[in-house]
Amino acid sequence: MYAIIETGGKQIRVEPGDEISIEKIPGAPGDKITFDHVLAASDGEVLKVGKPFLQDSKVVGRLIRQGKGKKVIVFKYKRRKGYKRKKGHRQLFSLVKIEDIAI
Repeated sequence: MYAIIETGGKQIRVEPGDEISIEKIPGAPGDKITFDHVLAASDGEVLKVGKPFLQDSKVVGRLIRQGKGKKVIVFKYKRRKGYKRKKGHRQLFSLVKIEDIAI
């Protein structure tokens, strides 16, 4: 059994028991998270595809932790002019464990 959900502007294929890293969502570790934007779901035999989402389908998960990703360095440079700018960015993420898929 699997489903394709949309969260944070991305589409992710999930199965029960998967741990997925998604864009940060509000909540504390241990909170129950429900994803209503289910694009497609399969029970192993039949594949249901939404237009664009499946009605009455949801994916339930539990928030494991919030965190920051690896640092990305943004460096701007103009040769011979003495112009340099260095910036760092760490994207926030949430780690979610998928518990159930209701088709």
